[in-house]
This record gives sequence, C-alpha cells and structure tokens, in this order.
Amino acid sequence: MKKIIAFVVFLLILTGCSGNQKTTSPSAKTQRKLEINLTSKKTKVPTLFVHGYSGTKNSFGGMLKRFEKNGWGKKELIMTVTSIGSISTTGSLSGKEDNPMIQVIFQDNKNTEWSQTKWLYNCLAFLKKRGVEEVNLVGHSMGGVSGLRYLMSYPNDISQPKVLKFAAIGAPFNDFLDTSSAQNIADLLKNGPSEVSSRYQDYENLAVNLAQDTKFLLLAGQLDKNTFNDEMVPTTSALAVNSLLKQTNVVTTKIFYGPKAQHSQLHENEAVDQEVANFLWP
Repeated sequence: MKKIIAFVVFLLILTGCSGNQKTTSPSAKTQRKLEINLTSKKTKVPTLFVHGYSGTKNSFGGMLKRFEKNGWGKKELIMTVTSIGSISTTGSLSGKEDNPMIQVIFQDNKNTEWSQTKWLYNCLAFLKKRGVEEVNLVGHSMGGVSGLRYLMSYPNDISQPKVLKFAAIGAPFNDFLDTSSAQNIADLLKNGPSEVSSRYQDYENLAVNLAQDTKFLLLAGQLDKNTFNDEMVPTTSALAVNSLLKQTNVVTTKIFYGPKAQHSQLHENEAVDQEVANFLWP
C-alpha cells in the first residue's frame, strides 16, 4: 500500500512539473515559427544595378561588396555594354535563391539617357533569352533617370522580363531644376514640381505605359537640413516623380542628410544600403 501511495505522489509531482514547463517555455513548434519569422526568405530574382553619368565599376562596386558581406545578396554577374549596345558578361547566374545581383557597366559612360535606356533594354532582353522572367532595378543618378524612362517606354514587350521593383538614388527626374524656393517637400510630394523640365514632361506623357504593380523607392540626399540638394541634384528633382507615380503605383520616398548624403557618396552610405536592401528583400 505504501508503494502505491508513493507512486501516486510521484505521478502528481511529475505532472505538476510538466505543467510548469508548458507555461514558462515555448513549444518546439513555436520556437521553429519564431526562427522562420526572423529569417528573410531569399529569391532567385536578379537585381540589376545601373550607374549614372560617367560611372564606372566602382560606382556600385562598394555597395555590392557590402551587400555580400552582410549576407543580403550575391553578386553573380557583370554585364558590360558597348557603345553599339552589344553585351559581354563576366560570371553567370546560378539560378539559386541567393538574391543574385548584376552590375551593369556602360563602356560609353557619358552618353545620353536615351542611349542608356536602349542599352538597358538590351541587357534585359539578354536575360530574358536565358530564362529570367522577373528582375529588380536600382539606378544611381542618370541610371535612375534612364531606368524610369525604360519602364515607361516598353510596355508589354514580351522580350523583356517583368520589373518588380525599382529604386532610384539621387536621380534628377526634373533635370536640375530646384523648386524648393517655391514649394516645400510636402507640397512637391503631393502635387509634383511647380516648374517642370522637358524630361519631366516626357515622364508625364509616358506614365500611362507604366505597369501598375511595379513598386518604387525614391531616395534623395541633402548636405544639411537647409541645403536642398546633394551638391549636384536638387532634392525636389530626386523626388519629383512621386506624385506622378503614386497615382497608380506604390511609392516610398526618403531623404538622407549629412556629408554621406553627397551625390557621389549616396551609394557609399550604409544607411542607403539598408534602405535599398529592405526595399528589395523585406
């Protein structure tokens, strides 16, 4: 009888301990769920990085190295475009879900935005022939200008992959017109620039062609709170197309301040790195 009582007491103690463990510790299933939520899922969608006027391999070289160091993406391919639009490549796309990155380099790096637009078309046609169906684009300065012109110039072209996301860094969408003396940033974002360039007028005319499911990120730089430019591109120009795009598309804008927000330093700014990475691979 004593053995039976002792056994029952033992079971009660064991049951009580088990109950305490359930209330103080997450289950294995919950722990697995937390781990999954804390880990971003990578994709095999390539992201093309397009430099601006007079850009070189160094223009996005540092950013791509930092992205790789942070484990955000993998630089797999360099596409070099000649002045006649032919393409040579270094490396190859692996097809892995590692957020592949492609650096685009224009040999004639002081040509027009219209030439860059056509060359970008050639790059994407090259990728489509090799089975790439979706891409992202990141452009600095004129790379952003020609990137947006590309998006608006070739609607429903079956030779082109679908562009999911487009990030523009310090891009002079309203040329170099500074409207900050006539309007504040809130008014600009809502209503567009108070004075427009021929470049912006082109965007207005072509906007009807834009795929409405492409998402946009517009980044601008200011040397300080009272200097409305990045030493080259006015803040109001870098954000000029927000009101035009937001009528049909999802648009995010942000301004960076300080010495690292200078035009050529924007793609060396780790805060910009983080903003671009969060946009591309949330």
